[in-house]
Amino acid sequence: MAASPIFALSFETQMEKPTHIQHFPLKLHLRLDWSEMDMYGHINNVMFFKYIQASRINFWQTAGLESGYYKDKIGPILVSTGCQFSKPLFYPDNITVEVRLEFIKTTSIGLHHRILNGKGELSAEGHDVIVLFDFDTNEKVVIPEKLREEMEKLR
Repeated sequence: MAASPIFALSFETQMEKPTHIQHFPLKLHLRLDWSEMDMYGHINNVMFFKYIQASRINFWQTAGLESGYYKDKIGPILVSTGCQFSKPLFYPDNITVEVRLEFIKTTSIGLHHRILNGKGELSAEGHDVIVLFDFDTNEKVVIPEKLREEMEKLR
């Protein structure tokens, strides 16, 4: 049996987009590692936040949120994150972490993540609030229209 890749990405095009509101356009496929288990034999809850972080960075890169940081020192910064656990994960398994834009405001966005086990069952849901931040002035900045349009494609 061939080993599963540790990390793989997929992106559904607009044509594949279902009409229901719970569509998650970005999917990150991860292989669980034995070292992520705790003494109870399931994946430790801290690892769920690692998976959500990987999903968040995937969103940032796909939407172009990181590019402004390298040019103008303006980029995303995490304000809050949370996770609701519904089903444990066990090694060995492959999971899918999905993300979609939940809301977009003047200076902030919300992301909704789902962590699915290898059977496609919901294991956890996470929510992030992120602001666009000027790292030189240490202040929030208004999300530019072009960036807003790119993120809207990931709703």
